[in-house]
Amino acid sequence: MSTRTNSESKKAFQPRTGQQYSISYGDYQAIVTEQGAILRALKYQGRDLIASFGEDELVPCSNGNVLVPFPNRIEDGEYSFDGRSYQLPIDEHDRNNAIHGYGYRYYWKLESLTESSVTLSWRTPALAYYPFDLIVTVSYELGEQGLTMTTSARNQGSSRAPWAFGIHPWLANGKESHGDAIQADNEACSLLIPCRTHVEVNDRLIPTGEEAAQDGNDLSQGISLKGCAFDDAWCDPIRDAQGRSTAVFTRPDGIRVELWGDETINAWQVCTGTGFDASFRPAGVAVEPMTAYANAFRTGKDLVAIDPGQTYSSQVGYRAERV
Repeated sequence: MSTRTNSESKKAFQPRTGQQYSISYGDYQAIVTEQGAILRALKYQGRDLIASFGEDELVPCSNGNVLVPFPNRIEDGEYSFDGRSYQLPIDEHDRNNAIHGYGYRYYWKLESLTESSVTLSWRTPALAYYPFDLIVTVSYELGEQGLTMTTSARNQGSSRAPWAFGIHPWLANGKESHGDAIQADNEACSLLIPCRTHVEVNDRLIPTGEEAAQDGNDLSQGISLKGCAFDDAWCDPIRDAQGRSTAVFTRPDGIRVELWGDETINAWQVCTGTGFDASFRPAGVAVEPMTAYANAFRTGKDLVAIDPGQTYSSQVGYRAERV
């Protein structure tokens, strides 16, 4: 009788985050997971652009998550839509909020895979708290201009469906250990967020109002992150001729990362991770483009209602260069 070792047993299983889809083009390489269509890794010239994690690890802080059918928080997990009320599971217990949708919890179906692109899809399950029938498709494509991500939601049900979209990358700060040397940290980085308005929140991080972005809350020209502790949203983005808004993250290792969103992106969330437990705090800053900021399912601000048979799409993308 033969006995299998623990290491041999583990090899018989796929990674806990599911199949790992590796794509590459030129200076860029990326890994997308079957679980949640998560962007687990993105590299430029061999350097991490986002804080990654192991294929068998728990996702540390929503790293790379696709936030559907809503990003950020819903107060008390309660919302009403078209005359009916719903109760989402509470998964931010200390603040009694529902957070970041639930698409990240499921394995997604592979639709196509090439050397430089991958597409996955997910059908929203039949759940009482979100009974709407959507097919969500996420495509990642690498090219000369970096990584482009296209997310589409098609309503194949018979009633309108509430929808908001975001992503949750932690832009890597270039921090790497070489012996006892640490190359960089967040305080040595700078961040530009092209928005005119800052969102005010209460102690549960639920929005209470808006104010003009000014002084320490004005990121539109770029600021040093030294001494900054953000878990904040900005809106009223400054757009280019294509309707895009672009956040710029500059690291002391000479790499600048641009994260852009198309005309559907109406808000940006920034989380520095200040106060997070060091054992799982990512080495970077969360910069999150969203179609709507927190509590949109309750307030209706920038909430999308997708009609039966209709599709709603958003694009975001990453570019990097050495400066």
